[in-house]
Amino acid sequence: MILSCAIIDDEPLAADLLASYVKKTPMLYLRGAYNSAITAMRDLRDDPVDLLFLDIQMPELSGLELAKILPRTTKIVFTTAFKNYAIEGYKANALDYLIKPVSYENFITTVNKALDFFSSSQKQELLKTDRFIFVKSDYKLLQICFDDILYIEGFKDYVKIYLENNPKGVMSLINMKKIDEFMPHPQFLRVHRSYIVHMNKVKLVDRARIVFGDVFIPISESYKEEVQRYLDAHTLA
Repeated sequence: MILSCAIIDDEPLAADLLASYVKKTPMLYLRGAYNSAITAMRDLRDDPVDLLFLDIQMPELSGLELAKILPRTTKIVFTTAFKNYAIEGYKANALDYLIKPVSYENFITTVNKALDFFSSSQKQELLKTDRFIFVKSDYKLLQICFDDILYIEGFKDYVKIYLENNPKGVMSLINMKKIDEFMPHPQFLRVHRSYIVHMNKVKLVDRARIVFGDVFIPISESYKEEVQRYLDAHTLA
């Protein structure tokens, strides 16, 4: 996978350093380096890149302000000499945050993080189209259609996938975090550290529990807000 990227930094030396890093990194293709956010704005709105290395403190238009008007498909890595901008950077949905002077070691760590993100996104798009996954169970690969899943329960390094046509469930050696990355959202929601629920299959919510027949799945405080947003969006007031 090769990601297109751009650099915006009003300090020419800082921009040149990042450009040199990009050129020796085979997973990146540099589309442009800019010393002004105003100059870059039109190019990056009309023809967005995958990854943008963006300085925060710049004249006329700051990196934080520019980030708000760029396409959401562009993932942003803020670069700055000031650590106190970190919280604001993450509020702006930044992929990462690099402190100047940026070392190549830290730069490549961020690039790998970006590659993981885009690889996961591609898998999500493929799975949304195909609507099935293969899981390892009893030394075999078993195809499971998303539409057949009721819920998934986690047991440390294993999960059990409960299906409409197989109420006993299918056990597979994979952890909850990994399988959660594969499941299309918000159709599938993590409602508890041990449960992922197919929300299209939910017929009854009883207080802080999702009910499947005689099975009661708790909605924990950590996931309550996201679940409530989903329920509110589908509730007639």
